[in-house]
Amino acid sequence: MQYRRLGQSGLKVSELSFGAWVTFSNQLDVRGAVQCMSAARDAGVNFFDNAEVYAGGQAERVMGAALRELGWPRASYIVSTKFFWGVSGGPNERNTLNRKYLLGAIDGSLERLGLGYVDLAFCHRADPDTPLEETVRAMHDIIERGKALYWGTSEWSADEIGAAWEIADRHHLHKPVTEQPQYNLFCRRRVEEEYASLYRRIGLGLTTWSPLASGLLTGKYRDGIAPGTRGALEGYAFLKERLLDAGRNAKVAALAEVARELGCTVGQLAIAWCLKNPNVSTVITGARNADQVRENMMAAQIAPRLEGVLMERIASIIGDDHD
Repeated sequence: MQYRRLGQSGLKVSELSFGAWVTFSNQLDVRGAVQCMSAARDAGVNFFDNAEVYAGGQAERVMGAALRELGWPRASYIVSTKFFWGVSGGPNERNTLNRKYLLGAIDGSLERLGLGYVDLAFCHRADPDTPLEETVRAMHDIIERGKALYWGTSEWSADEIGAAWEIADRHHLHKPVTEQPQYNLFCRRRVEEEYASLYRRIGLGLTTWSPLASGLLTGKYRDGIAPGTRGALEGYAFLKERLLDAGRNAKVAALAEVARELGCTVGQLAIAWCLKNPNVSTVITGARNADQVRENMMAAQIAPRLEGVLMERIASIIGDDHD
């Protein structure tokens, strides 16, 4: 496992990381989380991603219980959480990044995780109804109070990230150091085009999610949606159309041939492809069991073999088919 700096910060994150979205509480209880997190750590993972909204706060509780059982030294791992949607229904408790919400949300997440601080706190979406300076100052204060060490954004536009950074710079506040966008072979435009100037101008780091396009890039949806898969989960019906897309599944089949020649799975190939982008600090993976974790982690060994002709071949298979 290689470790990369998170943007221009001094924080080093494992190039592959492990996240709680979808699986924690929905598919994994504490025992399963312990097994998966242990397998990830054995492979060298030091970053574990979460969010208050995942399973309505229960994903944080599961991860917190798993961390207590695992008993790792706190300095040896990185935990993130994210804020925007909230877990309650009040006007200042959901769909906002106002000061009142953020300063309460961090306390709720720390209680559920059982931690004194998180390493990374993300603004999970942008909030057009709250002055940006209010949000930036609130995130600065969370760091000043020792409840988070760094902050970042998730699925913000380049203009929004740049504006937040400039406010922080102008007022000598803690700046956002990272963005968490979706990034995979079928979702590339924002990472490769929209954010391009930010890598040079502010040293933006990336903790990318969905390297397998919600499982499409594993090939398991080529024959429909099987029970127990993400596409079959209650509440994830919105994924069905894209998972069953015939054109993209045909491209996955062509990628599988490249993977066979490399002696890996198409999923490992897809994750390894994400690692080839030098602007990516870490690729967040997910899994339903420890065997899946170990399989995903093998992508770190595939990435160095993706050079020249192979990368061109992958690009020719995908073509312009990307969001």
